[in-house]
Amino acid sequence: MLQFLIMVIFPLGLILAAVNDLATMTISNWISIILIGSFAVLSVAVGLPLEQIAWHFAAGAVVLAGCFAMFAFNLLGGGDAKLLTAAAVWFGWNDLMTLLIMTALLGGPLCLAILMFRRLPLPDWAFKQTWLNRLHDPKSGVPYGVAICAAGLLFYTDTPMMNALGA
Repeated sequence: MLQFLIMVIFPLGLILAAVNDLATMTISNWISIILIGSFAVLSVAVGLPLEQIAWHFAAGAVVLAGCFAMFAFNLLGGGDAKLLTAAAVWFGWNDLMTLLIMTALLGGPLCLAILMFRRLPLPDWAFKQTWLNRLHDPKSGVPYGVAICAAGLLFYTDTPMMNALGA
């Protein structure tokens, strides 16, 4: 059961956040809270040393500080900041740069694709789709949760939590 939870909670949380972000341009706080809380419980359950768990939370705190600064300058949404913080907690220091670099590498093309999409006129059928109208609106942000999700899923199997399972 423990192995199942570790293999499902983080990926499912990221996917829910990405879908929610794409559909509504928001990421619910409960997703980040569950991700951080479940890491705390599951890391103890698999026997990660308390010092290592503390370092994971320190990585999350550093990412939160950086994301807070980006949020203050309107460069990143609040939900994206919290989701990236939660992902940082799961990844820890050893894999943090991989997560951040891959998020940026995937986020760049995502931003370009959305900018290009916004230059095109919406077809008639799309006007009935609220989420497409929101995504097409140039005043709207970018659902960066999609890039965070993709980066997290690409490298999740290399994280200390998965390594603790022998994956």
